[in-house]
Amino acid sequence: MDEVRFDESLLHQIEIKRQLMIQSGIENGLQSKQTLCLSKQVDHLMNKFNQIYHRKLGIPGQK
Repeated sequence: MDEVRFDESLLHQIEIKRQLMIQSGIENGLQSKQTLCLSKQVDHLMNKFNQIYHRKLGIPGQK
């Protein structure tokens, strides 16, 4: 049960950060430092999510 909540929380964090990135891109431009920083944060969260699911599915090569 806690694992499901963690997954939902991580997905929620990804969505919030993604929305902030889109808004920053609109307001500051796609190449602005703020937008690029948010993009890296979204990437990091998505990589974390993928690593968790690869481990759950038993896909080799994931930390």
